[in-house]
Amino acid sequence: MMTSTAIYTLTSPLHDPAVVEKATEAFLGQLGTDLTVRGDDFSDYGQWPLSIIFVRTGGTEGLFRRQLRQLKGKSPHPFYLLASGESNSLAASMEILSFLRQEGLEGEILHGSSERLRQRITLLSKVAEARRSLAGTHMGLIGSPSSWLIASDFSCVAIEEQLGITISDIPLAELVETIKETPMPAPELTSPQEVVAKALPQAWQIYLALKSLVESHHLQGLTLECFGLLNLLHNTGCLALAKLNAEGVVAACEGDVPAMLTMAVAQALTGCTGFQANPSSIDADTGEVIFAHCTIPLNMVRNYELDTHFESGEGVGIRGMVDEGPVTIFKVSGNLTRYVAVEGEMVGNLHRPTLCRTQLRLRLSDKSAVDYFLTDPIGNHHIILPGRHKALIDEMMKGCLRANRAI
Repeated sequence: MMTSTAIYTLTSPLHDPAVVEKATEAFLGQLGTDLTVRGDDFSDYGQWPLSIIFVRTGGTEGLFRRQLRQLKGKSPHPFYLLASGESNSLAASMEILSFLRQEGLEGEILHGSSERLRQRITLLSKVAEARRSLAGTHMGLIGSPSSWLIASDFSCVAIEEQLGITISDIPLAELVETIKETPMPAPELTSPQEVVAKALPQAWQIYLALKSLVESHHLQGLTLECFGLLNLLHNTGCLALAKLNAEGVVAACEGDVPAMLTMAVAQALTGCTGFQANPSSIDADTGEVIFAHCTIPLNMVRNYELDTHFESGEGVGIRGMVDEGPVTIFKVSGNLTRYVAVEGEMVGNLHRPTLCRTQLRLRLSDKSAVDYFLTDPIGNHHIILPGRHKALIDEMMKGCLRANRAI
């Protein structure tokens, strides 16, 4: 599988080929990224995760216009024009970009210091790899979205067209039947709480049954109507979802499809599905937000305890403790027309009896971002990711917003 960035070249025949090749080797060598130089052979343009056109000299504008007919529509991303500071490379790139704009096409000139170019190409490459990894992904809605998710509708058409993700409806009854057919295991975990200890074997059974559905339906992700499961079995999917996420299977709760999509995009970009949680309280003066939920990916925590599910007092919930440090809060809408990405700091784990079991206190980097939560939120669930990923998310979501503008 191709995993690197392809560099295609445009060169005026007026320039000495040997001089141009020497300059190219020196210029690209400074970038230090995973680049494959394809030269002036554009036959596989668009087949790589990221395709970049290096406008090596001036006088190449006509060459590009002649190539455009074959290149148009071959790549999902804009035309990226790499320009050096030599041989009228930048001037030609500007003329080409102006021409693309006149043709109603998107483009960007990549120009600047070696460090700037390395950072930009690396970011574009990560986004391109993420988009390619999402294409063909199959996810499942097991049961129905929770009745209170009244603003969390989704568009299967937009999701498939823009991300390449298909979603299948899987009846909750199929999961329940699979649970009944799954032998009750001896759980690998223990708890001193009697209620939790009694619930653990079946919580483990739910996990194994979900894994079975993932395999039989060829799923890369799912969202579970967990409260429906609670009503039927007096147990929860909290432990199962925590383990599945840690194993690389996107696993959201409450049948929340936008949350599942957000986690899928997050995993493709960062390798982490993230913590699906509700904002529980906001301090507009300090920019602090407390997020809480009863499950969290087990690979996100430094340690954890088992407790009951908060609202019901039944089943098995997770109280995870997360390391302090930078975080990103992320959410996409179900029709991919909106998203939010806000950076901040994880500043403390809480243990309040009036909230869901895992509780994180975050401090937003920009206190004005509090306005988003209080005036124009995208539903209640948001995804918390360790690290600073806003620039990466912004670049990824540009493609979705471009697609929506084009519709």
